[in-house]
Amino acid sequence: MKREGEVRIPSGCAICGIMSKRGEVFTGQDIIQSIAVMHERSNGLGGGFAAYGIYPQFEGYYALHLFYDDTAAKIDTEYFIYKHFNVVDSDEIPRRKTAGVENPPIIWRYFVSPKADRLVCLGFDEDEFVVQCVMNINKLFKNAFVFSSGKNMGTFKGVGYPEDIGEFYRLDEYRGYMWTAHGRFPTNTPGWWGGAHPFTLLDCSVVHNGELSSYRTNRRYLEEFGYNCTLQTDTEVVAYLFDLLHRRHNLPPEMVCNILAPPFYNHIDRMEDETKALLKNLRVIYGKGLMNGPFSVIIGWKEGMLVLNDRIKLRSVVAASKNDMLYVASEEAAIREICPEPEKIWTPRGSDPVIGRLEKRGSLRVGGAEAC
Repeated sequence: MKREGEVRIPSGCAICGIMSKRGEVFTGQDIIQSIAVMHERSNGLGGGFAAYGIYPQFEGYYALHLFYDDTAAKIDTEYFIYKHFNVVDSDEIPRRKTAGVENPPIIWRYFVSPKADRLVCLGFDEDEFVVQCVMNINKLFKNAFVFSSGKNMGTFKGVGYPEDIGEFYRLDEYRGYMWTAHGRFPTNTPGWWGGAHPFTLLDCSVVHNGELSSYRTNRRYLEEFGYNCTLQTDTEVVAYLFDLLHRRHNLPPEMVCNILAPPFYNHIDRMEDETKALLKNLRVIYGKGLMNGPFSVIIGWKEGMLVLNDRIKLRSVVAASKNDMLYVASEEAAIREICPEPEKIWTPRGSDPVIGRLEKRGSLRVGGAEAC
């Protein structure tokens, strides 16, 4: 297998996302078509997609997607899964033979709910129970890897160009209300199936273009809260930071963005006193969660989608909207490929997030965030 860590190469990567704010579902064909426009931003070492609303028949259950290197790993891991969860259905994730995808692992999915006695024994709520189980599998079980664990959503990824990965997983046959995609051009980490984007935890999914120079600080901070960073990439910490701040600490996404990519102090000093005090307090309390380095990320979760740049905008991202649809991508061409005449198209400023929410949960504009 080619491993990019053997030679330093320029950072590229392609990211894109599509969302219906009304929650109307559409096939994965649009997201495949959009990411394919940015083919040159990838090098075949990773592609992937996150899709929301694709499992309505199991919407009350966690959908665990796993890679196994061999049958022995599957047997060992399934013993753990069946011990801790009620499994209502499981099967091999449907695939089709695709020329650009070679040597896939065993790829399986399970629709599960935590066993009541295990919840009582450990004292966790359901989400935290699933998080701990995912961490334990990925840390302790050799040759097994959970790469998706949310409700009514799923991640599909692997080694290959993203358009080939989409074909491989038959994403044109799925229907969801929100899709994100990634084409990988990695610089420091190996090209392997688990290392492709998106990175997920529960319903949070992250696709990322760039490099976090703050990775070691962010990682040590997360480890203080029990997160295990085992996936050989800096992108992993973005998903865990969002989970920590939004789910565990119950902070709204706008405030999370002000922690991950806060304004510079000289900008904060020019703000109104109340906002100034809030942002400075966030820097003091959550300073180790600040992400440095060139990056643009798209974060999806059950309530919506956001895109965020580093503070001086060293990675490109464009946003557009039409009717109830929100589009984001590394390049405008990827948006116009599937929406030739958007009503609005713009380039978000560094550290100013664009946030789209499902209408049934309400739209919001807070603290400089552009809500669609």
